[in-house]
Amino acid sequence: MDVTGTLWEKYESDDEKKKKKRNREIAEKRWAIFSIASIPLVMTLGNSMLIPVLPIMERELNISPFQTSLLITVYSIVAIILIPIAGYLSDKWSRKKVIIPSLIITGIGGLISALAAWYLQSFWLILVGRILQGLGAAGAFPIVLPLVGDMFRKPESVSTSLGIVETANTLGKVLSPIAGAFLASIVWYLPFVSIPIFCFISLLMMIFLVKSPNVKDPPNFKQFLTETKKTFKYNSRWLNSVFFIGGMLMFILFGFLFFLSSRLEMEYGINGVGKGLILAIPLGSLCLSSYITGKLLKDSKKVMKRWTLVGLFLIAGSICAISFFHNLWINIGLFFVSGIGIGVGLPCLDALITEGIEDASRGTISSFYSSMRFIGVALGPPIIAILLKYPERWTFYILSAMSVICILVCMIGIRPEKN
Repeated sequence: MDVTGTLWEKYESDDEKKKKKRNREIAEKRWAIFSIASIPLVMTLGNSMLIPVLPIMERELNISPFQTSLLITVYSIVAIILIPIAGYLSDKWSRKKVIIPSLIITGIGGLISALAAWYLQSFWLILVGRILQGLGAAGAFPIVLPLVGDMFRKPESVSTSLGIVETANTLGKVLSPIAGAFLASIVWYLPFVSIPIFCFISLLMMIFLVKSPNVKDPPNFKQFLTETKKTFKYNSRWLNSVFFIGGMLMFILFGFLFFLSSRLEMEYGINGVGKGLILAIPLGSLCLSSYITGKLLKDSKKVMKRWTLVGLFLIAGSICAISFFHNLWINIGLFFVSGIGIGVGLPCLDALITEGIEDASRGTISSFYSSMRFIGVALGPPIIAILLKYPERWTFYILSAMSVICILVCMIGIRPEKN
């Protein structure tokens, strides 16, 4: 215990001092954090907001369900391919020099899709715009994670800020079905029009409110390959485990959202804004738990592993329990618990990546992690759609089994005491 204070003497523990320093560091950069958090919010809105619009597009453009699904798929595929390249460029040039052009490209893609839907009603031109949005997305949200790691000196500040970023990402998922359905109820192509507007706001905030640390002695491509190989060689066990769990969590999340969305419409006749509000319930729990977990996380990787396991156990137990109940509101309550589990796990995985990798390779390694998450997003809905052809309980058995596999991978692969 140390004596501090001026007129009145006050005793403060070391933990209290650390907490004050962390809060001071975050307070000094609160506008920068807010600006950075706007990127995952905008990117999520720009993609997920279109999901309620797809059936309307089929009617308005006279296209097939397969064609409308391409609008979501091409976005993810382009992003998955280009994310590692964006990660390398962010290590070479600087995070901000990659993020700003990426936001511009995303906005241009959104503008092309909006004009194609508004004036031309051309599906293929809308698709071109979506490809450009995927290109921009590759250099935006995935670069946010290493940028947060670069901006703060204290691991506790990094964990808290990553919790805020994940909260913004989840908030986008919460708002997307509601906002998409609401805008489409006015004019069906209005969600497309909103994308360049959101990108422009986020772009201005990044330009004027965020200072990205400069890159010192950026590696050439040969050095980059050498350093990346070395990083994977000495960290392959826990990195592969984090990649796998991150991808599986996004697979489970988008899988059960697709399942719940289909069930609400097909069995209960709930659609539009009403469906969006119900989908927002488990996403709201994910959003809140991400924020709280980020606040509670410390710089201990053992604590991060422990909380990840807690989240995985919540997911496995709640999804397995759903197979025993057929009441809508009980199922939504159990999905709510699953959302808490995912919200607890994601900030821990983010923190393990950003705090476990050195600055020179952080952007590249984070990009591989983001690619795995995008793969989970892309694969979840189509695989669940196939499983829906079989008895419903098998969907939950398989998702529960995936959660149990993640638990085993976490216990065996992530071992901070040895890594």
